Amino acid sequence: MLKLTFIGNDDTVYNLEVEDGSTVMENAVRNGVPGIVAECGGACACATCHVYVDEAWIEKVGEPEPMEEDMLDFAIDPRANSRLSCQINMCAEFDGLTVRVPDEQG
Repeated sequence: MLKLTFIGNDDTVYNLEVEDGSTVMENAVRNGVPGIVAECGGACACATCHVYVDEAWIEKVGEPEPMEEDMLDFAIDPRANSRLSCQINMCAEFDGLTVRVPDEQG
């Protein structure tokens, strides 16, 4: 199992143990993390699973692919560290990943 931490928009910390290969969004939904709506179910067709990747993880997680970057245009308050959580697949390299849930979703 891998460690994944969500910091809610109210600063509540959600420390999860997740499976290799699962997406950050799937784990948020499965564990009831508030603020991750995931209207499209992970198809990269909305921006309601938007998260901010912790500064310490930006380089490791990498940049969004073009399709994800286009969808981030629909996110509320996108930033340089914005990603769609449906597009981040957990792996050993991301063990300990921390993401923050924005104040609101698009």
